[in-house]
Amino acid sequence: MTIFDTIILGIVEGITEFLPISSTGHLILTTRLLQIAETDFVKTFIIVIQLGAILAAAVLYWRRLLLDPRTLTLTMAAFIPTGVIGFVLYKVIKGLLGNPAIVVWSLLVGGVVMLAIERWLRDRRPRITHVRDISYGQAVVIGTCQALSMIPGVSRSAATIMTGLVLGVERKAIVEFSFILAIPTMVAASAYEIYKTRHQMDLAQLDLLAVGFVVAFVLALVAIKFLVRFVQTHTFNAFGIYRIAAAIAFWLIVLR
Repeated sequence: MTIFDTIILGIVEGITEFLPISSTGHLILTTRLLQIAETDFVKTFIIVIQLGAILAAAVLYWRRLLLDPRTLTLTMAAFIPTGVIGFVLYKVIKGLLGNPAIVVWSLLVGGVVMLAIERWLRDRRPRITHVRDISYGQAVVIGTCQALSMIPGVSRSAATIMTGLVLGVERKAIVEFSFILAIPTMVAASAYEIYKTRHQMDLAQLDLLAVGFVVAFVLALVAIKFLVRFVQTHTFNAFGIYRIAAAIAFWLIVLR
């Protein structure tokens, strides 16, 4: 992997981490397009680089997370099921990262589900308009569904946002909760991955991680602000259509 590859992957991660289109899926498919060899470091890079994007969420939302006890406890309630499932299924999840076919199918099915949910929501009004009004039970459900994003191509933000919408949470509120929930989720995932692979990385590889980290951080700041503004006047139909189109394009380019 070269510095150029790292910058491209950092751009992809920063843009896609908080959009409901699967950053992990796009990173896997991008590595195929760039013809990057599938190594253990590349799999680790795909996980750890996401921490750069998560730092952007931490910079923007740390006050909400740490200074609001209700938001903090809701976030922890949602994180617990994801953390437990991720720890138990670590080896299975790591093995899935090298399978572009899973990414393509996840993008396709996820896009169809997203369009179906938006259609179902058409005549329904949200009952919950603020993050603090989410119940602990709903937070656990959101966190449990977040675990589906361990399948490459599903998208963590798509899983949490769509679940929240079905539960009656207003769009801006569930998007912000998804961003906040990403902080402990991805910090834990990245820290565990670094610990597990600490003996496999050399200084050159750490430099590559640092470059990707910084690029992802900068682009993620832009993506977060864009999505918060976008959802106030738009549905997620555009993202559902994009997922389907991307799945077809990647199938034609990568898998055929």
